[in-house]
Amino acid sequence: MDQGTIIGLISAGVVLLFLIGVPIFLVIGYWVVGVSIAIDFTLANVGVTLFEGLNFFGLLSLPLFILTGDLIAAAGIARRLADFAHACLSWMRGGLGLATIGSCGLFAAISGSNSATTATIGGIMHPVLVEDGYDSRFAAATAAAGGTVGIIIPPSIIFIVYGFLMNLSISDLFVAGILPGFLMVLAMQSVCWFLARKNGWGTVTGLSASRITHTARRAYLGFFAIFIVIYGIYSGLFSPTEAAAITVGFCLVAGLILTREIKFKELPDILLRSGQLTGMLAPMIAISVVMQQVFGLLGAAEAVANFVAWFGDSEVIVLLVCMAIVMAAGCILESLPVTVIFAPILAPIAMAHGVDPVHFSVIFLVGAAIGFITPPFGLNLFVASGTTGIPYSKIVPFALMYMAGLLIAWLLIAFIPWLSLAMVPEIG
Repeated sequence: MDQGTIIGLISAGVVLLFLIGVPIFLVIGYWVVGVSIAIDFTLANVGVTLFEGLNFFGLLSLPLFILTGDLIAAAGIARRLADFAHACLSWMRGGLGLATIGSCGLFAAISGSNSATTATIGGIMHPVLVEDGYDSRFAAATAAAGGTVGIIIPPSIIFIVYGFLMNLSISDLFVAGILPGFLMVLAMQSVCWFLARKNGWGTVTGLSASRITHTARRAYLGFFAIFIVIYGIYSGLFSPTEAAAITVGFCLVAGLILTREIKFKELPDILLRSGQLTGMLAPMIAISVVMQQVFGLLGAAEAVANFVAWFGDSEVIVLLVCMAIVMAAGCILESLPVTVIFAPILAPIAMAHGVDPVHFSVIFLVGAAIGFITPPFGLNLFVASGTTGIPYSKIVPFALMYMAGLLIAWLLIAFIPWLSLAMVPEIG
């Protein structure tokens, strides 16, 4: 049996494992080991590379930002940010829905996680939305869609992974995600406003300066945490890892002493939840480095480059084909495996056609973020369903309306590089 046939059978086997629910880390691991044996690539390399793949100082920010997200939820900071967003937007039709999406943006600016954003803000806002007259399915879809900005607005867990894989400055990637993240929020708020106005959802209250001031004062801890992350990294005062450590310390003190909503006896559970997510992500990052080596030996990058070139050689065509690949992958995979598998292949192709690597990182990850509400996988849809109790199938139609708005924002981000690069030092 020739080598190509063996690799084909191994690939078919791991696809079957994925379809029956085997964890993605094991699926990729089985493929890496099987193909390494098939091409006579030493297995000793697997063990060494798994260790070296995680032996990187910048990755220390990953578990710290995950912990930050759990701490701000437990400390009541997320709820206070949501109250402030509602006070600012309640004078508009659909104001509570707009506030839900705005709260997701504020929460994302501290947590860096899509699922944490969806679960936390969805848990807080869904009952309030339903009570205010919104369709419960739409309310769940609003939380799911809002969670997509969790990996775009800095700090972003997946930007850390992408920067590590592609050897890019994590600080530059964080800054590049600010304007695209705000654009995504505005796109989703536009969809929410249109649907709320069309269906008469929600009540409209007068704009109250005193209420805005009151909720802003209560939310000051959240604002300060956002300031630590964004200003510290943008000014060069902190590295992303240092900013993550300082933010964790601040949120812990805030929860224990200032809001007093975190009890000492709850800390082990909070740390355990963060550790579980870190334990899921770290092995994926490690195995991805080995997989890149195997892809290199198989000539995967050249094969994909030839496929993309078949459609044309212009920058616009290349970008559109790369975006289509990311979109298709996002329908069946979560953002981490999409990034691990496709970023090392597509990014060099885009750069070879003149696309700035930082700009392409934003294009790539916005597409991966849209995959969070794209059936049949749509991780945020499952999270919203579990948080609200609304069946997955009933959330999907409303989520697709948000996806249409996000696709427009994605095209603007892709073909207006200024949105990604304007705030990046030495580029913008």
